[in-house]
Amino acid sequence: MSLTISNEQLQAAASQYGTPLYMYHAEKITAQYQQLQNAFEGVYARFFYACKALTNLAVLQHVHSIGCNIDCSSINEVYLALKAGFNPEQILYTSNGISFEEIEAAVEAGVSVNIDSLSNLEKFGKAYGSRYPVGIRLRPNIMAGGNLKISTGHNGSKFGIPIEQLTEILTIKEHYKLRINCLHVHTGSEIKDVEVFIKVADIFYDLVPSFPDLQVLDMGGGFKVPYQEGEKGTDIPLLAKRVGEVLNKFEKSYGKKFQVWFEPGKYLVSECGYLITSVNVIKETPTVIFAGVNSGFNHLIRPMFYEAYHHIKNLSNPNGKVKIYAVTGNICETDNFAWDRPINEIREGDLLVIENAGAYGFEMGSNYNARFLPAQVLLRDEKMLLIRKRDTMEDLLKNQIGLSY
Repeated sequence: MSLTISNEQLQAAASQYGTPLYMYHAEKITAQYQQLQNAFEGVYARFFYACKALTNLAVLQHVHSIGCNIDCSSINEVYLALKAGFNPEQILYTSNGISFEEIEAAVEAGVSVNIDSLSNLEKFGKAYGSRYPVGIRLRPNIMAGGNLKISTGHNGSKFGIPIEQLTEILTIKEHYKLRINCLHVHTGSEIKDVEVFIKVADIFYDLVPSFPDLQVLDMGGGFKVPYQEGEKGTDIPLLAKRVGEVLNKFEKSYGKKFQVWFEPGKYLVSECGYLITSVNVIKETPTVIFAGVNSGFNHLIRPMFYEAYHHIKNLSNPNGKVKIYAVTGNICETDNFAWDRPINEIREGDLLVIENAGAYGFEMGSNYNARFLPAQVLLRDEKMLLIRKRDTMEDLLKNQIGLSY
């Protein structure tokens, strides 16, 4: 079975469901997860899908069906995970600047909880003491990731409790008899250098004696996904080998077996996703040929927000003469998907597909300019399944309350 969606399947989906349209390949998600499982065979590791990348209920149900756990960044993601069939012990909730009420709700749901501030750690101690195990997210002052906006471990980051505040952490732990069973560090996204994770492990190594209840070393996620031709992602087999060595070192030094956790999001779903668009207009100027499509950063913000590269193909004219285009959206802003991009000749009415759009595509979408969010389709067992309907005007109005004059 092919792990890519063919041009013919993309065109058929566009014909049946219209454009713009998100389409996902279920078996590609399965294959990505299996790669992790195979690479880490024999390593005491556990994987949690970072569902902030894509929370469609059908996708979550598929992730659950292949045996993966789930990582949540909000209490509503926790509730979605439960609805998708995950058991509480399969769910990890890592808080970030949230109210303590959200943490209380996570505890009530029975899921694993990581806390990222001294303030909420103290509140947790007052509320639960030693009755409920808890993890802490640390800020290790490591710069990593492909873009400052997705780097989360440096010394200017809002994420985690700074490692310099270890004394305060231990004071709270001792005062409230906290059972801290997990140390968590997530340094960023698009991490290609395996040694970043080993730096995290080195930090954990020095901290183990301070946390007698420690069972889990959580190294976060952020595996690099290749976007451009010839680009390489994180070397997962090498990562597994190095992590296995690290766990052996921990066990020999401390006489205790620790489990390592990872939270891949983009790695599992990025390559499974495609955004299909239709070309509204070709606008030729003395310097640029613009191909204006019926989508925009309201559907895929990554190129504008992160200057991210996404490969774009012309489905309707795959053998046309290659020309240089700016592929632009229909939003009333500077709204580009690509600049100076060689693409087979684009004509008005052609279908273009934007690849590697499964992660942080639809999930970061909006109704800006009162535009509808697109439909979503899942290709599973070679069958197209509608997993979210396209917005209608009713969806734009359903929570609004007009005035009477």
